[in-house]
Amino acid sequence: MRKNALEYLEESALRHPDKIAFADEGGSCTFCELQNRSKRIGTALAEYFPVRKPVPVFMEKSVETICVFMGALYAGAFYALVDTKHPAARIAQILDVLQSDVIVTSEKYLKDLEKLNFQGRVLLAGELAEKEENKALLSEIRAQAIDTDPLYGIFTSGSTGVPKCVVVGHRSLLDFIDCFTELFGITGEDVIGNQAPWDFDVSVKDIYSGLKTGATVQIIPKQYFSFPTKLLDFLEERQVTTLIWAVSALCIVSTLNGFDYLVPRKINKILFSGEMMPVKHLNIWRSYLPDAMFVNVYGPTEITCNCTWYIVDREYQPGDVLPMGKAFPNEKVFLLDEEDQMITPEQIEVKGELCVSGSALALGYYRNPEQTGKAFVQNPLNDCYLEKIYRTGDLAYYNERGELCFASRKDFQIKHMGHRIELGEIDSAMDKIPEVLRSCCVYDADSQKTVCFYEGEIERRPLARALGQLLPSFMVPNVLRRVDALPLNKNGKIDRKALMELL
Repeated sequence: MRKNALEYLEESALRHPDKIAFADEGGSCTFCELQNRSKRIGTALAEYFPVRKPVPVFMEKSVETICVFMGALYAGAFYALVDTKHPAARIAQILDVLQSDVIVTSEKYLKDLEKLNFQGRVLLAGELAEKEENKALLSEIRAQAIDTDPLYGIFTSGSTGVPKCVVVGHRSLLDFIDCFTELFGITGEDVIGNQAPWDFDVSVKDIYSGLKTGATVQIIPKQYFSFPTKLLDFLEERQVTTLIWAVSALCIVSTLNGFDYLVPRKINKILFSGEMMPVKHLNIWRSYLPDAMFVNVYGPTEITCNCTWYIVDREYQPGDVLPMGKAFPNEKVFLLDEEDQMITPEQIEVKGELCVSGSALALGYYRNPEQTGKAFVQNPLNDCYLEKIYRTGDLAYYNERGELCFASRKDFQIKHMGHRIELGEIDSAMDKIPEVLRSCCVYDADSQKTVCFYEGEIERRPLARALGQLLPSFMVPNVLRRVDALPLNKNGKIDRKALMELL
């Protein structure tokens, strides 16, 4: 049984030494080159980072970056990518959480780093890779490894204003990726088109599915998502077969009628997550790629990528709710009501908070025991032995088929005009209106009004009349605002904070 994620790389390097593992605009590396370069970097990093401590990586996703990630693992440490485009104040907060006086970057980002006034030691990835591998040292480090060691850290926003670093261990990743690649038939024959930034956990599925199976990971330039023709040309030229993308990235292609230009012939697997997939966009993708497998996967960073999955197996109409499906193997996913009682599949459409247990749970938030204690708690249904669960803060319910369905965030459930309203239900109604391409409803607590932003060629009055045919009057948004494009955050999700600033 594997106990370290590096075993994925080492096994693929044995099976496919000369096969391309990762490729970006500037070049590529084979599995053998990745392993050898990572070992040299690991040897160098071991001088600066104690075992099980974080390695801050101030870089964007690239072939060079994956070598640094794997090098951190060979050093017995774990990596945490620091986005070079973050504001200086947020980067300072991240480095403060990690408490590291050493940071890894490359020549390309040195000027950006200088602007941060970082007082610690700066290590250049290129120079680290010139270090001679110390086999005895790396063997000694590996001998100390256990499967609950930390593997990577990903920063999410914190309710206190301080970013939280979710730390995921090797065992959690191994359990998940073994199931993930098997369930969806990802093999060494595949080419994975990486869309997600590498400090967003969607990317974890790209990186480690490639390392495990021997599939090639093609790193798509971020700017291509603003130019669908370039994006589709890239997918066709690189013969990409597998897309594991955020919902908004898929919607960009369908909104801008990208398939009228080109349908990439090799794509046979499309897995999406991060938000609810609008059915009208899903149907556009399915119409152009009728033989492809479409999969809705769900899960927060704290449970290692995903905890539920649903292969789209029937037709849906705009406004229909796409199921979240069922739990991944070796994960327990269940609903608790407001009294912490379990909601069963027989209780159709009764909403509860979605909770998860199993080895997929993260190790917690780095150096943040208070927030860890709030989110990772004892299962209230079990008073016999220790069983940690993660409370996601998401509301879900069972449909008549026994499938889990997402309702909304608990944060998006509001009290308005004496009624309890889920903002996601308004978005579902908007999806039924043909002229609306995409929408997002928010609540302005100051004015106590619901505000719906939307893309599409329909004026406010006819839109309000159409919603009145679908929703009770108290749920029709008080304000309807058309925008050219809904703002997206760096992870490709609709940026609700940016929308609130437009109020």
